[in-house]
Amino acid sequence: MNKKLAAALSGGAVLVLTLTGCSDDSNDEVNDWAKKVCGQIQPQLQKIADANAAIQEQTADNSQPADVQRTDSAAFQQISEAYKALGSAVDSAGAPPVDDGEATQQEAVKGLNASSEAYANLKTKVDALDTEDQAKFADGLKDIADELKNISSTGANALNKLQSGEVGSAMAKQDSCKSPSASASPGSGAPASSAKAS
Repeated sequence: MNKKLAAALSGGAVLVLTLTGCSDDSNDEVNDWAKKVCGQIQPQLQKIADANAAIQEQTADNSQPADVQRTDSAAFQQISEAYKALGSAVDSAGAPPVDDGEATQQEAVKGLNASSEAYANLKTKVDALDTEDQAKFADGLKDIADELKNISSTGANALNKLQSGEVGSAMAKQDSCKSPSASASPGSGAPASSAKAS
């Protein structure tokens, strides 16, 4: 029942990770900016990867609706907070020292903040699902999965714009902008307090 959700999520976690580090023509100023941003981005990408992993783990056909709801709610909260922190990181780093750097930065921050709000909204929707009626719950999850596809592309587009051209080349050279792998412990760092008792 949670498989569609997991499938929709899997596209959203791979945000800053489309970086290709082939070009080496970026200058020191741009490299310094990339280092600053990537250092703050990595922990948030890790949170998103961990939240996605928690949802993936809860995809068995025999998963109970209440367990799925609890896991998804905590994961959406975690992803929402991570996107907000990503937006703050890009905002506090200042505009990258390239042509149209300020516009690129503002666009990325706007997209990341919009994704944060959208995931917070999904958490509210998951919390409101009826776990007593399995069919209704499955339908609700399907709607959320459909919405998730759009949200994932919003965040990805914001970062793709940021990591194009010279800035992208500089970011690609930073180890801290490489793809994180989900940590082994289930639900690591996921807030449990947001789960509603049924």
